[in-house]
Amino acid sequence: MAGKFEVYTDKNGKFRFRLKAGNGEIIATGEAYETKAACLKGVESVKTNAADAKVETLDS
Repeated sequence: MAGKFEVYTDKNGKFRFRLKAGNGEIIATGEAYETKAACLKGVESVKTNAADAKVETLDS
């Protein structure tokens, strides 16, 4: 089963998204957005930028 983004309304009435792996585990969450359209733009941004994103380890 493929992963999926879920868009939902939180308890404060803000729109958020979460990315779920194929097994249903939540692997990423987004910030709170005022509108559903802005939330969907956030999803598209993650989809666009994550593919080429570098991984930086910030441990000391």
